[in-house]
Amino acid sequence: MSSLSAPMNPLNPKKLLLSKWTAVTPVARQKHFLVISVLEPELPGGKVEWIELQAVHSGASSRMAWRALKDSSHWLQGWR
Repeated sequence: MSSLSAPMNPLNPKKLLLSKWTAVTPVARQKHFLVISVLEPELPGGKVEWIELQAVHSGASSRMAWRALKDSSHWLQGWR
């Protein structure tokens, strides 16, 4: 890893369900999020690619690639 890249959060997609996350920069004025769904691949044996993340305050949810959570310059595990 180069000194310029952001540190990575170690993650396992199968253990993301109901995990808590804090956006380093608020997203639509929301900072705290909960993984409410880990979306299974269409093909059996395929890899998990997507999760559904819900804002704690507003309840708004969005779908995103779970690997985006690995970038600790954007996401911190837990609520802070």
